[in-house]
Amino acid sequence: MHRRVAVHNDQRARGGDAAHAGDPAPRRTEDHQTGRLLDGRYLLGSRIARGGMASVYEAVDVRLDRTVAVKIMHPGLGDASTHGDESFARRFVREAKAAARLSHPNVVSVYDQGQDDTGDGTIYLVMEYVSGHTLRDTVAKEAPMAPERALAILDPVLSALASAHRAGLVHRDVKPENVLIADDGRVKVADFGLAKAVSADTQHTATNGVLIGTVSYLAPELVIEQRADARADVYAAGVILYELLTGVKPHTGDTPIAVAYRHVHHDVPEPSALVPHLPAYVDALVARATTRDPSLRPSDAGVLLHHVRRVAHALHEGVREDPELVDDLLPHPRAGAADDRVDPIGHDTTPEPVSSWLFGEERTSVITPLREEPPGHRSPSPSVPAPTDAVDHPPPRRRRRGVVLLLVVALLVGAISAGGYWVGWGRYTTTPSVVGLTQAAAEAKLTTAGLELKVGDEVYSESVAKGEVISTDPRPGARILPEDEVVVVVSLGPERYDVPDLAGLTVAEAEEELAGVKLVVGRLIERYSETVPAGTVIRSEPGFGTAKAKDLPVDTAIRLVVSKGRKPIRVGNWVGKAAEDAEKQLENRGLQVKVIDTEYSDTVDEGDVISQNPDKGTLHRGDTVELVVSKGPELVTVPGVRYLATDEAVEKLQDLGFKVRKRRATIYLSGRVAWDTDPGSGSRARKGSTVILYIV
Repeated sequence: MHRRVAVHNDQRARGGDAAHAGDPAPRRTEDHQTGRLLDGRYLLGSRIARGGMASVYEAVDVRLDRTVAVKIMHPGLGDASTHGDESFARRFVREAKAAARLSHPNVVSVYDQGQDDTGDGTIYLVMEYVSGHTLRDTVAKEAPMAPERALAILDPVLSALASAHRAGLVHRDVKPENVLIADDGRVKVADFGLAKAVSADTQHTATNGVLIGTVSYLAPELVIEQRADARADVYAAGVILYELLTGVKPHTGDTPIAVAYRHVHHDVPEPSALVPHLPAYVDALVARATTRDPSLRPSDAGVLLHHVRRVAHALHEGVREDPELVDDLLPHPRAGAADDRVDPIGHDTTPEPVSSWLFGEERTSVITPLREEPPGHRSPSPSVPAPTDAVDHPPPRRRRRGVVLLLVVALLVGAISAGGYWVGWGRYTTTPSVVGLTQAAAEAKLTTAGLELKVGDEVYSESVAKGEVISTDPRPGARILPEDEVVVVVSLGPERYDVPDLAGLTVAEAEEELAGVKLVVGRLIERYSETVPAGTVIRSEPGFGTAKAKDLPVDTAIRLVVSKGRKPIRVGNWVGKAAEDAEKQLENRGLQVKVIDTEYSDTVDEGDVISQNPDKGTLHRGDTVELVVSKGPELVTVPGVRYLATDEAVEKLQDLGFKVRKRRATIYLSGRVAWDTDPGSGSRARKGSTVILYIV
């Protein structure tokens, strides 16, 4: 009894669960679910996607007041009367449990799962709502794209899948529609609805013999064997990489069967056939990920991620040719490979007639897999009648000797062949993948496989946790003799350093100090300092000893605050201005003020500055400005001169510094006697001013 394979038709099932990335408004659809309060908690908005199993709605969690994506199974899929069991419902529930096991920044989070028993028993799944678009949209707009861009997109996808593979989960429907790209650039893998834990007893991807996946990304072993492990996800990721690089899918056809047939019988072409000038190691990376022989593929997404980063590093360094990298990446065939009539997986590839492919639901195509005989089965041979010319007497002795000789030769050939097989292949085992395991777990796994672990280099890694294995030599899947050593490269974790104390160093010395801890000098910020000489580091940003200055990645730029020396302070000209104001302003600037003298001045008002030292330019904090302050004009008391002789009175006034102007008094006789003055006697007048002398 043949199992059936149901394969998503790419042309008809696009926009599956991944559409909850928040498609533009025109793609949102109102239907009978819109406006429904599901299970008393989730208020459904417009439909944003419809797939083969379910529809996805933008919704509001009224309890937590947040926007979510709610996936609702199509009516009837969980009905046992329709499908003979509740396999689809179980798969739907399994998605929640599978995705909930994953806690990774590149995996769409699952918040809740349930069944609305208050209504029609709707089965639903509540997920993180990602506002953005899908990788399918990016492919349509940007592909073919530069290999650096393609690998940068693939990196977080593989990181998410690697997390799933480490948790023992296989996605099984990796495609651009299930890769979400948020508005802020975050990449998230969605739709673990087909995910299943891998074990020896449950490696079939189907429910009741029905395989569900998307035909353009199905690994050959899925079509033939209906079995999936992490390498099936690796194959799909390789197909996505090909599509990013070229803008087209590697295998196309008029029907799903035609596409599946090409995946089984044809290698994925080299991307450089469509996009010239791609480095050969990029072609080799695609070939390694999409080889039809799963034993030659990277054992999981973590191993492929390691290869992707090696290639990305080569591209970043501008390497055009790297024969060693190409040779290391290419999937080298195993010794004793089967002939062309047997596919690399080891099954008869004679195709079924097209009439054996049956078409089912609108959104999926149901196909019969390529047939394989049960182990140990032999086709019955037709009856052969006994020869009628048989004789009773034994054959001649010569014939018996010939038979013996043939037997001896056959035994020798068999022994030589067996020995050759043993020497060339049979005595070898395969290196298991221990990438991503702790050193202890890797040693236990290798010991179980009859191999020894040897720790090689310990290197820093931004993606592999401290103490876990980054790579092995021989690489996973390579041939190795039992009891041989597997050299593992162990992660030291992310390479991090603290900012050293740079205060008091010159910029050159600080740069050298930072280079010693693999940090670099960033922007130089110049500041005046009263205590730090010019050209010397005042402090770093982040500052030494602070939390922000600890555990920094390699090549982090550290800003330096560098002294410009003492800050110059402008003195200004204060002559003729109030000394009190001058003193206050200069002291506010950080200068000292000293009044060194006071002088009489006929031109400068009392309390104003007559002169200063220095009278211009700049000083520094704490320096002194000397002031000479006016006492105003000098005042003299006008003496009494009444009854003095006129000449004597004039002389007396002039001796005191007054100027004298004579005038006749009201009573005038001869003008020889002084009578009065203006200003009057006893009053004070400015020295040098004019005093009127009245004479009689």
